[in-house]
Amino acid sequence: MTMPDHTRASRRRWRAALTCAAVGLTSAALTATVVAPAVATPHSRPATARPNEIALPAGFQPEGITVSHGTAYLGSRGDGDIYAVNLRTGRGRVISQGPGTASVGLKVARDRLYVAGGASGTGRVVSTRTGRTLASYPFTTAGSFVNDVVLARHAAWFTDSLQAQLYRVSYARKASKAKVTTTALTGDWVQTEGVNNANGIALAPDGRSLLVVQSNTGFLFRVDPRTGVARRVDLGSTLLTNGDGLLVQGRTLYAVQNRDNQIAVVRLNAHGTRGRLTDTLTTADLPAGARFDVPTTVAAYRGSLYLPNARFGIPDATTADYWITRVPR
Repeated sequence: MTMPDHTRASRRRWRAALTCAAVGLTSAALTATVVAPAVATPHSRPATARPNEIALPAGFQPEGITVSHGTAYLGSRGDGDIYAVNLRTGRGRVISQGPGTASVGLKVARDRLYVAGGASGTGRVVSTRTGRTLASYPFTTAGSFVNDVVLARHAAWFTDSLQAQLYRVSYARKASKAKVTTTALTGDWVQTEGVNNANGIALAPDGRSLLVVQSNTGFLFRVDPRTGVARRVDLGSTLLTNGDGLLVQGRTLYAVQNRDNQIAVVRLNAHGTRGRLTDTLTTADLPAGARFDVPTTVAAYRGSLYLPNARFGIPDATTADYWITRVPR
Protein backbone atom coordinates (compact mmCIF):
# COMPACT_ATOMS: atom_id res chain seq x y z
CA MET A 1 0.00 0.00 0.00
CA THR A 2 1.38 3.47 -0.88
CA MET A 3 1.96 6.02 1.92
CA PRO A 4 -0.11 9.25 1.63
CA ASP A 5 1.54 12.64 1.21
CA HIS A 6 4.25 13.19 3.79
CA THR A 7 2.61 15.89 5.88
CA ARG A 8 2.05 15.76 9.61
CA ALA A 9 -1.72 15.90 9.18
CA SER A 10 -1.75 13.10 6.63
CA ARG A 11 0.49 10.97 8.83
CA ARG A 12 -1.93 11.44 11.73
CA ARG A 13 -4.82 10.41 9.48
CA TRP A 14 -2.80 7.40 8.30
CA ARG A 15 -2.10 6.30 11.89
CA ALA A 16 -5.77 6.76 12.76
CA ALA A 17 -6.77 4.63 9.77
CA LEU A 18 -4.41 1.85 10.86
CA THR A 19 -5.85 1.97 14.36
CA CYS A 20 -9.39 1.63 13.03
CA ALA A 21 -8.34 -1.27 10.82
CA ALA A 22 -6.73 -3.04 13.77
CA VAL A 23 -9.94 -2.74 15.77
CA GLY A 24 -11.74 -4.55 12.97
CA LEU A 25 -9.54 -7.62 13.11
CA THR A 26 -11.35 -10.90 13.82
CA SER A 27 -10.58 -12.90 16.93
CA ALA A 28 -9.11 -15.64 14.72
CA ALA A 29 -6.54 -13.20 13.34
CA LEU A 30 -5.70 -11.91 16.78
CA THR A 31 -4.80 -15.41 18.01
CA ALA A 32 -1.94 -15.44 15.51
CA THR A 33 -0.41 -12.26 17.07
CA VAL A 34 1.44 -12.08 20.34
CA VAL A 35 0.31 -8.98 22.22
CA ALA A 36 0.84 -7.58 25.70
CA PRO A 37 -2.00 -7.95 28.21
CA ALA A 38 -4.55 -5.20 27.65
CA VAL A 39 -6.23 -3.05 30.26
CA ALA A 40 -9.92 -3.95 30.53
CA THR A 41 -12.36 -1.42 29.13
CA PRO A 42 -16.14 -1.17 29.56
CA HIS A 43 -16.53 -2.82 26.16
CA SER A 44 -14.03 -5.68 26.65
CA ARG A 45 -15.25 -9.24 27.27
CA PRO A 46 -13.50 -11.60 29.71
CA ALA A 47 -11.91 -14.62 28.07
CA THR A 48 -13.77 -17.87 28.68
CA ALA A 49 -11.42 -20.47 30.12
CA ARG A 50 -11.61 -23.84 28.43
CA PRO A 51 -12.14 -26.79 30.78
CA ASN A 52 -9.12 -28.95 31.57
CA GLU A 53 -11.32 -32.07 31.66
CA ILE A 54 -14.41 -32.66 29.54
CA ALA A 55 -16.78 -35.40 30.64
CA LEU A 56 -17.97 -37.97 28.13
CA PRO A 57 -21.08 -40.16 28.49
CA ALA A 58 -20.72 -42.94 31.04
CA GLY A 59 -19.70 -46.18 29.35
CA PHE A 60 -18.76 -44.45 26.09
CA GLN A 61 -15.29 -46.10 25.88
CA PRO A 62 -13.45 -43.50 23.74
CA GLU A 63 -10.36 -44.24 21.70
CA GLY A 64 -9.90 -41.81 18.80
CA ILE A 65 -10.20 -38.01 18.69
CA THR A 66 -10.11 -35.38 15.95
CA VAL A 67 -10.94 -31.66 16.10
CA SER A 68 -12.49 -29.19 13.65
CA HIS A 69 -13.46 -25.58 14.44
CA GLY A 70 -13.59 -26.14 18.19
CA THR A 71 -15.62 -29.35 18.00
CA ALA A 72 -14.00 -32.64 18.97
CA TYR A 73 -15.26 -35.89 17.45
CA LEU A 74 -14.68 -39.16 19.28
CA GLY A 75 -15.39 -42.78 18.44
CA SER A 76 -16.61 -45.47 20.83
CA ARG A 77 -14.75 -48.75 20.82
CA GLY A 78 -17.89 -50.28 22.34
CA ASP A 79 -20.65 -49.84 19.76
CA GLY A 80 -19.04 -47.45 17.27
CA ASP A 81 -21.09 -44.34 18.15
CA ILE A 82 -19.61 -40.96 17.16
CA TYR A 83 -19.78 -38.22 19.79
CA ALA A 84 -19.27 -34.50 19.09
CA VAL A 85 -18.39 -32.10 21.91
CA ASN A 86 -17.72 -28.35 22.10
CA LEU A 87 -14.24 -27.87 23.61
CA ARG A 88 -15.20 -24.53 25.17
CA THR A 89 -18.51 -25.45 26.79
CA GLY A 90 -18.08 -29.21 27.23
CA ARG A 91 -21.54 -29.80 25.77
CA GLY A 92 -21.90 -32.71 23.38
CA ARG A 93 -24.14 -35.33 21.83
CA VAL A 94 -24.01 -38.51 19.79
CA ILE A 95 -24.21 -37.46 16.15
CA SER A 96 -24.00 -40.92 14.57
CA GLN A 97 -25.18 -44.29 15.81
CA GLY A 98 -22.48 -46.92 15.46
CA PRO A 99 -22.72 -50.18 13.52
CA GLY A 100 -22.29 -52.25 16.70
CA THR A 101 -18.55 -52.61 16.12
CA ALA A 102 -15.73 -50.35 17.27
CA SER A 103 -14.89 -46.88 16.05
CA VAL A 104 -11.29 -46.26 17.03
CA GLY A 105 -8.94 -43.82 15.22
CA LEU A 106 -10.66 -41.10 13.20
CA LYS A 107 -9.88 -37.91 11.27
CA VAL A 108 -12.12 -35.13 9.95
CA ALA A 109 -11.92 -33.20 6.68
CA ARG A 110 -14.62 -30.65 5.92
CA ASP A 111 -17.86 -32.48 6.74
CA ARG A 112 -16.52 -36.03 6.54
CA LEU A 113 -15.13 -38.31 9.21
CA TYR A 114 -12.84 -41.18 8.22
CA VAL A 115 -13.22 -43.87 10.88
CA ALA A 116 -11.09 -46.97 11.62
CA GLY A 117 -13.29 -49.96 12.45
CA GLY A 118 -11.08 -52.05 14.73
CA ALA A 119 -11.68 -55.82 14.71
CA SER A 120 -14.40 -55.49 12.06
CA GLY A 121 -11.61 -55.12 9.48
CA THR A 122 -13.32 -52.08 7.97
CA GLY A 123 -13.12 -48.33 7.59
CA ARG A 124 -16.00 -46.00 6.93
CA VAL A 125 -16.88 -42.41 6.09
CA VAL A 126 -19.47 -40.59 8.20
CA SER A 127 -21.13 -37.24 7.51
CA THR A 128 -20.67 -34.77 10.38
CA ARG A 129 -23.79 -32.89 9.19
CA THR A 130 -26.25 -35.79 9.10
CA GLY A 131 -24.48 -38.59 10.98
CA ARG A 132 -25.16 -40.87 8.05
CA THR A 133 -22.57 -43.46 6.98
CA LEU A 134 -21.62 -42.43 3.44
CA ALA A 135 -19.53 -45.54 2.71
CA SER A 136 -18.09 -48.59 4.44
CA TYR A 137 -14.98 -50.37 3.17
CA PRO A 138 -14.33 -54.06 4.01
CA PHE A 139 -10.52 -54.01 3.98
CA THR A 140 -9.92 -57.63 4.95
CA THR A 141 -11.67 -60.77 6.17
CA ALA A 142 -8.60 -62.13 7.96
CA GLY A 143 -7.89 -61.46 11.62
CA SER A 144 -7.24 -57.74 11.84
CA PHE A 145 -7.57 -54.59 13.92
CA VAL A 146 -7.93 -51.47 11.79
CA ASN A 147 -6.56 -49.01 14.31
CA ASP A 148 -5.84 -45.50 13.08
CA VAL A 149 -6.10 -43.21 10.06
CA VAL A 150 -4.36 -40.16 8.60
CA LEU A 151 -5.51 -37.90 5.79
CA ALA A 152 -2.82 -37.37 3.15
CA ARG A 153 -3.02 -35.24 0.01
CA HIS A 154 -4.82 -37.73 -2.22
CA ALA A 155 -6.09 -40.42 0.12
CA ALA A 156 -6.78 -41.60 3.66
CA TRP A 157 -4.40 -44.23 5.05
CA PHE A 158 -5.41 -46.78 7.70
CA THR A 159 -3.18 -48.98 9.87
CA ASP A 160 -3.81 -52.61 10.79
CA SER A 161 -2.34 -53.69 14.12
CA LEU A 162 -2.52 -57.43 13.36
CA GLN A 163 -1.45 -57.51 9.72
CA ALA A 164 1.68 -55.96 8.19
CA GLN A 165 -0.20 -53.77 5.74
CA LEU A 166 -1.82 -50.37 5.27
CA TYR A 167 -5.11 -49.57 3.53
CA ARG A 168 -5.46 -46.64 1.15
CA VAL A 169 -8.86 -45.03 0.43
CA SER A 170 -8.80 -42.44 -2.34
CA TYR A 171 -10.85 -39.27 -2.03
CA ALA A 172 -13.98 -39.17 -4.15
CA ARG A 173 -16.96 -36.85 -4.46
CA LYS A 174 -19.13 -39.86 -3.65
CA ALA A 175 -17.44 -41.78 -0.85
CA SER A 176 -18.89 -45.03 -2.17
CA LYS A 177 -16.86 -44.55 -5.38
CA ALA A 178 -13.49 -44.35 -3.60
CA LYS A 179 -10.76 -46.74 -4.71
CA VAL A 180 -9.42 -49.02 -1.96
CA THR A 181 -5.99 -50.64 -2.16
CA THR A 182 -3.78 -52.63 0.24
CA THR A 183 -0.06 -51.89 0.64
CA ALA A 184 2.21 -54.43 2.38
CA LEU A 185 4.79 -53.13 4.85
CA THR A 186 8.30 -54.25 3.88
CA GLY A 187 11.88 -53.04 4.36
CA ASP A 188 12.80 -52.76 8.05
CA TRP A 189 9.33 -53.76 9.21
CA VAL A 190 9.21 -57.05 11.20
CA GLN A 191 5.74 -58.20 12.25
CA THR A 192 5.21 -59.91 15.62
CA GLU A 193 2.29 -62.32 15.71
CA GLY A 194 -0.39 -62.14 18.38
CA VAL A 195 0.22 -58.57 19.59
CA ASN A 196 -0.55 -55.06 18.38
CA ASN A 197 2.04 -53.85 15.89
CA ALA A 198 1.20 -50.86 13.67
CA ASN A 199 -0.85 -48.32 15.57
CA GLY A 200 -0.74 -44.54 15.20
CA ILE A 201 -0.06 -42.95 11.81
CA ALA A 202 0.81 -39.41 10.74
CA LEU A 203 2.42 -37.53 7.86
CA ALA A 204 6.13 -36.78 8.01
CA PRO A 205 6.97 -33.05 8.19
CA ASP A 206 7.65 -32.90 4.45
CA GLY A 207 4.26 -34.46 3.69
CA ARG A 208 5.81 -37.03 1.36
CA SER A 209 5.84 -40.10 3.58
CA LEU A 210 3.95 -41.74 6.43
CA LEU A 211 5.10 -42.17 10.02
CA VAL A 212 3.87 -45.32 11.74
CA VAL A 213 4.56 -46.36 15.34
CA GLN A 214 4.92 -50.04 16.20
CA SER A 215 3.44 -50.36 19.69
CA ASN A 216 5.09 -53.61 20.75
CA THR A 217 8.67 -52.62 19.87
CA GLY A 218 8.44 -48.86 20.35
CA PHE A 219 10.00 -48.30 16.93
CA LEU A 220 8.92 -45.42 14.69
CA PHE A 221 8.97 -46.04 10.94
CA ARG A 222 8.96 -43.79 7.90
CA VAL A 223 6.94 -45.51 5.16
CA ASP A 224 7.06 -44.76 1.44
CA PRO A 225 3.35 -44.68 0.47
CA ARG A 226 4.12 -45.74 -3.11
CA THR A 227 5.98 -48.93 -2.23
CA GLY A 228 5.26 -49.74 1.42
CA VAL A 229 8.97 -49.85 2.20
CA ALA A 230 9.44 -48.93 5.87
CA ARG A 231 12.66 -47.52 7.30
CA ARG A 232 13.19 -47.15 11.00
CA VAL A 233 13.43 -43.53 12.13
CA ASP A 234 16.63 -42.84 14.05
CA LEU A 235 15.52 -41.70 17.52
CA GLY A 236 18.78 -42.57 19.23
CA SER A 237 18.03 -44.60 22.35
CA THR A 238 14.41 -43.43 22.56
CA LEU A 239 11.68 -46.05 22.25
CA LEU A 240 7.98 -45.22 21.88
CA THR A 241 6.79 -48.40 23.59
CA ASN A 242 3.00 -48.56 23.91
CA GLY A 243 2.90 -45.92 21.19
CA ASP A 244 -0.66 -45.09 20.15
CA GLY A 245 -1.92 -41.90 18.51
CA LEU A 246 0.55 -39.64 16.65
CA LEU A 247 0.29 -35.93 15.90
CA VAL A 248 2.78 -33.94 13.82
CA GLN A 249 2.80 -30.15 14.03
CA GLY A 250 5.56 -28.58 11.97
CA ARG A 251 8.57 -30.70 12.88
CA THR A 252 7.29 -31.67 16.33
CA LEU A 253 5.88 -35.16 16.83
CA TYR A 254 3.59 -35.89 19.77
CA ALA A 255 3.45 -39.65 20.40
CA VAL A 256 0.95 -40.91 22.98
CA GLN A 257 2.23 -43.84 25.05
CA ASN A 258 -1.08 -45.12 26.35
CA ARG A 259 -0.36 -47.45 29.28
CA ASP A 260 2.61 -45.30 30.28
CA ASN A 261 0.24 -42.32 30.74
CA GLN A 262 2.54 -39.97 28.90
CA ILE A 263 3.24 -38.13 25.65
CA ALA A 264 6.68 -38.24 24.07
CA VAL A 265 7.64 -34.97 22.35
CA VAL A 266 10.10 -35.56 19.51
CA ARG A 267 11.82 -33.01 17.29
CA LEU A 268 12.09 -34.44 13.76
CA ASN A 269 14.21 -33.41 10.82
CA ALA A 270 12.42 -32.14 7.72
CA HIS A 271 12.11 -35.58 6.11
CA GLY A 272 11.18 -37.49 9.24
CA THR A 273 14.20 -39.78 9.03
CA ARG A 274 15.72 -38.72 12.38
CA GLY A 275 14.47 -37.23 15.62
CA ARG A 276 15.36 -36.57 19.24
CA LEU A 277 13.27 -36.64 22.37
CA THR A 278 12.85 -33.10 23.72
CA ASP A 279 10.21 -33.61 26.40
CA THR A 280 7.92 -36.15 28.06
CA LEU A 281 4.52 -34.92 29.24
CA THR A 282 3.04 -36.75 32.23
CA THR A 283 0.32 -36.10 34.80
CA ALA A 284 2.76 -33.74 36.53
CA ASP A 285 2.55 -31.42 33.50
CA LEU A 286 -1.25 -31.20 33.58
CA PRO A 287 -3.30 -28.33 35.03
CA ALA A 288 -4.53 -28.77 38.60
CA GLY A 289 -7.22 -31.44 38.82
CA ALA A 290 -6.58 -32.91 35.36
CA ARG A 291 -5.68 -36.60 35.01
CA PHE A 292 -4.44 -39.21 32.57
CA ASP A 293 -5.92 -42.71 32.67
CA VAL A 294 -4.58 -44.51 29.60
CA PRO A 295 -4.77 -41.71 27.02
CA THR A 296 -4.84 -43.11 23.51
CA THR A 297 -4.90 -40.48 20.78
CA VAL A 298 -4.27 -36.75 20.50
CA ALA A 299 -5.57 -33.72 18.61
CA ALA A 300 -4.61 -30.04 18.83
CA TYR A 301 -6.71 -26.90 19.09
CA ARG A 302 -5.67 -23.33 19.89
CA GLY A 303 -2.45 -24.07 21.70
CA SER A 304 -3.65 -27.12 23.62
CA LEU A 305 -3.54 -30.88 23.15
CA TYR A 306 -6.68 -32.96 23.76
CA LEU A 307 -6.57 -36.65 24.66
CA PRO A 308 -9.38 -39.11 25.43
CA ASN A 309 -8.72 -41.53 28.29
CA ALA A 310 -9.57 -45.10 27.28
CA ARG A 311 -9.05 -46.54 30.79
CA PHE A 312 -8.12 -49.99 29.47
CA GLY A 313 -8.53 -52.74 32.05
CA ILE A 314 -11.08 -51.13 34.39
CA PRO A 315 -13.61 -53.60 35.91
CA ASP A 316 -16.78 -52.46 34.09
CA ALA A 317 -16.03 -50.44 30.99
CA THR A 318 -19.71 -50.22 30.04
CA THR A 319 -20.65 -48.04 33.04
CA ALA A 320 -17.35 -46.29 33.87
CA ASP A 321 -16.68 -42.56 33.66
CA TYR A 322 -14.62 -41.24 30.73
CA TRP A 323 -13.22 -37.85 29.88
CA ILE A 324 -10.99 -35.78 27.60
CA THR A 325 -7.86 -34.23 29.14
CA ARG A 326 -6.54 -30.85 27.94
CA VAL A 327 -2.79 -30.25 27.96
CA PRO A 328 -1.88 -26.55 27.48
CA ARG A 329 1.18 -26.04 25.27
